[in-house]
Amino acid sequence: MRFRLTGEQRALRAGMRELLERRFDADALRAARDAPRLDRALWRELGEAGFFALRLPEADGGVGLGLPEAVLLFEEAGRALLPGPLVATHLAAGTVPGAATGETVVTAVDGALVEWLDEADVVRGATAGALPLRSVDPLTPLHRLRDAPPAPPDPLAVLLTAAEQLGTATRACELAAQHARTREQFGQPVGAFQAVKHLCADLLVRAETARAAVYAAAVTGDMADIAAARLLADEAAVRGARGCLQVHGGMGFTWECEVHLHLKRAWTRAQRGGGGTQSEERLAADLLV
Repeated sequence: MRFRLTGEQRALRAGMRELLERRFDADALRAARDAPRLDRALWRELGEAGFFALRLPEADGGVGLGLPEAVLLFEEAGRALLPGPLVATHLAAGTVPGAATGETVVTAVDGALVEWLDEADVVRGATAGALPLRSVDPLTPLHRLRDAPPAPPDPLAVLLTAAEQLGTATRACELAAQHARTREQFGQPVGAFQAVKHLCADLLVRAETARAAVYAAAVTGDMADIAAARLLADEAAVRGARGCLQVHGGMGFTWECEVHLHLKRAWTRAQRGGGGTQSEERLAADLLV
């Protein structure tokens, strides 16, 4: 199976990265961290760029592309730490008025958790008795439901979450390598030390392994492939962000540095449906068939 991106796919990814670098830069990230409210103007701009309507047919006002292209955009969103219920709104395009254009913010009940409940215009699922939960990620407000009945996760939501985790793993690798090249100790860059070299190499291997799995799952749409991709992406994001934090040392824990925010977001995403035991059980069931 070939995973070489087409020229159109590379242009799509580059366009989304340019949009996010322009509209959600380091200053915007800090502002969102200090006051976790959705930027509705940015949300509408994402809608205009086709982020939410990407997979809708052109006859229905969408872009007419597929799941592989959606994975590329969600990877960029994860890389930029873009906040908000992106997955739920994307999946609601075509069924919830205004979701495709970014005029309507949609969130969804995911197991016992709901992200961005107070900011959403539409909530998919019953939220009676939802209580605010102190989130480890300051960019992801959470509510917890009491006695929430278990529900199978949406495979598309599982895969798009994996794509976001891949974005975090990629960014963690970039930040670690950049710091290792520029930070000096004992008269040389810290990247010259073998322990740091091995750490950065481990980040790269995990990120690229997860990338192959996520891209493959986007092509096949197979449930087992999606489960494997989610497991690898969760691990690459969490362990990658931890490794990046270690490369940065004490600096990585400061609010001026984005590294710890990637780790906290990776932890939070890993709690969504389809992660951990759920994907492991799905893979085990597939092996036993």
